[in-house]
Amino acid sequence: ATGAALSRAVPALQAKLTYAEGKSWGGEVGVATRVFTVLAAEGRIVRGRPRGSWTSGQHQWAPMVAEGQVVVDPVEARAELVHRWLAAFGPATVADVQWWTGLGVRLVRATLAAAGAVEVDIDGVAGVALADDLEVEAVSPPWAALLPALDPTTMGWKGRDWYLGEHGPALFDRNGNAGPTVWWDGRIVGGWAQRPDGEVVVRLLDDVGDEARHAIDGEVERLQRWLGGVRVMPRFPTPLQKELAGS
Repeated sequence: ATGAALSRAVPALQAKLTYAEGKSWGGEVGVATRVFTVLAAEGRIVRGRPRGSWTSGQHQWAPMVAEGQVVVDPVEARAELVHRWLAAFGPATVADVQWWTGLGVRLVRATLAAAGAVEVDIDGVAGVALADDLEVEAVSPPWAALLPALDPTTMGWKGRDWYLGEHGPALFDRNGNAGPTVWWDGRIVGGWAQRPDGEVVVRLLDDVGDEARHAIDGEVERLQRWLGGVRVMPRFPTPLQKELAGS
């Protein structure tokens, strides 16, 4: 059932919570979504497909099937989580791991040890990586990409200077949520948005050269075709995204 249907069936879910009372940014929020989030985190329910199109924010919820579930020790679960993160995002700093997991620094260090992480040097900064992931990878050809808001690559690390540069104020909102970004050869060089008619537009914040511009234009055309006129609006608009979108 959808959240709306469940709220009608269980009136208590229609309750409101007041946050930041007396503050300009405060207000009321419904309790239902937060209850569903807790139930999902506890493994009792799971969020299904969206209702309607793939851009819909209204999802159906279903009971979690108990049969076949495996109970994992919390220590093992944290170690597996960090191991998978390092496999995708490592090498990284301990601060990166702590920020991403939300764990305390002592628990992070214990979890890193359980995950088999080793200390490495990241351009003069102490970092960690998986013991079987220390080989220097071959340099890949330059590539371009248009990534959506809150993409895991954009949000993956706490320390972002090495790929974000000084573009944070334009491409992130005040709460640290990333907007749509333009990438060239492993770093963020601009942002993109959709205008009211669905047109994809970009703004480059670095002088990237003709080769990069040509590759980025190709990605714009490819994204435009893939979206097929559907307009996707970021939930957390950023300064550059709002300016490009004309909002």
